[in-house]
Amino acid sequence: MKIKQRIFFLEEWGKALVPERVRPHLRDYLMKAGIFEVSYKFFGGLFYACLAIALVFYFYLPYSWLRDKSVDALSTLLYLGVGSFVVVFVILILLSLLVMGLIYFYLDLKIYKRTKEIEEILPEFLQFVAGNLRGGMSFDRALWNAIRPRFGVLANEVEIAAKKVMTGEDVDEALTEFTKKYDSAMLRRSFDLIVEGMKSGGKIVYLIDKVIDNINEAKTLKKEMSASVTSYVIFITFIVLVIAPGLFALSFQLLQIVSSFAGKIGGTGGGSTAMPINLSEVSINPQDFINFSRLSLGVIAVFSSMIVSLISKGDIKSGLKYIPVFIIVTLVNYRIFLWLLTSMFSFITI
Repeated sequence: MKIKQRIFFLEEWGKALVPERVRPHLRDYLMKAGIFEVSYKFFGGLFYACLAIALVFYFYLPYSWLRDKSVDALSTLLYLGVGSFVVVFVILILLSLLVMGLIYFYLDLKIYKRTKEIEEILPEFLQFVAGNLRGGMSFDRALWNAIRPRFGVLANEVEIAAKKVMTGEDVDEALTEFTKKYDSAMLRRSFDLIVEGMKSGGKIVYLIDKVIDNINEAKTLKKEMSASVTSYVIFITFIVLVIAPGLFALSFQLLQIVSSFAGKIGGTGGGSTAMPINLSEVSINPQDFINFSRLSLGVIAVFSSMIVSLISKGDIKSGLKYIPVFIIVTLVNYRIFLWLLTSMFSFITI
């Protein structure tokens, strides 16, 4: 395996693709996602994969042209000589941006999940620390004895920080390095206050109690704000899941009626009519309208779920799990409305 990696120079290509000034920021970003080592071999392998896909397109296009008898050999040679670089370069760039965008989206969600997980259990952990300090323990021992298996990732991180403090590293350095691993302003503020209180010689127990109170108060305010906008959430959800599918289904029935009405007028008008509009020609295909309706409803469901999440939770990322539910329910309701309205309007004869 090492021989293959050396032949393809995966790590060298990966480092070449990542600018040197970006590497420290990339390491900090990956650390927040729980990845503590930058794998430049992955970036090199990603480059080769995108290049292979671009070359597939490059060789497939001339082959499809050669099968077309209307394309002469000169055009194909011109493409091979001039357009080859452009096609490969453009496809390679687009594929790389697409894959990197998907990777960034995945890492961003992972960072958000880690942040929410640690913020949920932070007050309870600090309560254990404060209790240990009241019992006469030193700060590093209080951190160590506050570790519980139910704290999950926080327990692992605090264990690492406590071990560093016990082996002689400064408390502020160990805690600062710990807080950098998470994209949480709450976590950073809490431990910054604790560190500053230790440096100034203040009462750490009293300070930790105040931090816990502030965290709980912030959570209570968020819950109250979420409850105050429940009516808006219900209103938007009802419009997206019920009203929008019903209106699109009703529009489809209107299209069917107009098409039938225009066909009858065109068939009985004898080719001449005094009306300024030619109703005998309706160029909208019913199946195309249904496909357009489904696509529109899907887009509306995606953005509406984000809006609902933003109103109720305060951020968009927590509402991504609602997107499949909104899309499925909206499309199912659209199908139901189509069936109901088709059954109702089938008795209308023009």
